[in-house]
Amino acid sequence: MQDREDKIKVGISIGDLNGIGGEVILKSFEDTRMLDFCTPVIFASTKTISFQKSHLGMEMNFHGIQDASDAIDGKINVVNVWKDSPDIHFGKATETGGSYAIQSLKAAVKALQEEKVDILVTAPINKKTVQSENFSFPGHTDYLAKELGGKSLMFMVTDTLKIGLLTDHVPVKDAPSLISPELINDKVKAMNDSLKRDFGIRKPRIAVLGINPHSGDEGVIGKEDEEVLKPSLKKLNDSGYLVFGPYAADTFFASDNYLSFDGILACYHDQGLIPFKTLSFGKGVNFTAGLSRIRTSPDHGTAFEIAGQGKADPSSFKEAMFTGIQIYRHRSEFDELHKNPLKKQKLRRSGKGAKES
Repeated sequence: MQDREDKIKVGISIGDLNGIGGEVILKSFEDTRMLDFCTPVIFASTKTISFQKSHLGMEMNFHGIQDASDAIDGKINVVNVWKDSPDIHFGKATETGGSYAIQSLKAAVKALQEEKVDILVTAPINKKTVQSENFSFPGHTDYLAKELGGKSLMFMVTDTLKIGLLTDHVPVKDAPSLISPELINDKVKAMNDSLKRDFGIRKPRIAVLGINPHSGDEGVIGKEDEEVLKPSLKKLNDSGYLVFGPYAADTFFASDNYLSFDGILACYHDQGLIPFKTLSFGKGVNFTAGLSRIRTSPDHGTAFEIAGQGKADPSSFKEAMFTGIQIYRHRSEFDELHKNPLKKQKLRRSGKGAKES
């Protein structure tokens, strides 16, 4: 077991109550060895978790608390965000399911901001049922960007494949008009910084996919690649970034060309997510890069069609936790090494090997 100071507190939002969020969370901690390297803090209520556990026929203990700061190592901690017992109708998209998902999310984000948890792992929400006067965001990423600060990047990651998005939850018809030199600049820099700080890659190589089929074929099939993408990438190259492209998206993954790069930037949601999920489904993690704090989530949705049936696979949720913990350690080490380079240089000069006067 790790020392107490090394135990990372993992804040967990429960997601849509009618989906598979509760199931994959509980299944992830059926193996008590998970508690050896992290302390889970689930934001929901003991009544809700008890109902989920009983419905699924699972045997496990958990520890109810009123505040994340009361979390105990070696236990599955549940913060009582609500006192009532919300109706749960597995497999149905309801306003109630969405409302409690947002209560959980907001409480978890507040604890993250207050450093009562070290990272946040979010179970899936339903984008329609969460909409209200108090929450008008298309998904987690946009909300977290507002609450945690920074320029967010939706980054789908595995050990061998990392795909970020220039535009994420927007209609396909709007994506080209939203891609500007400023956006390209921000997203490339966010990816580059994340690959260095969060994944320990010293000199990241980044590939950018084309906006149009065949990257526009020199303007024959759309001019955006020639007029917007290529000049922006050249400026970044001239500034020292190892960024390449644009590459035709239809052959980029089929030829295994992606294996030559540390990160890939896709222009719109499905251009990046279709190949990612084809190559990595069940192993992939959605990481919101570029923010002041760390958030990950599994690469699947609420899966209403199997909710409450005991069929949900917790693999991606576990990967989201492992990845979040790994990123936390990489980021802590990076920040420590770069905190005061001048001081470290002086220490090296006056330390072992320095000449005596």
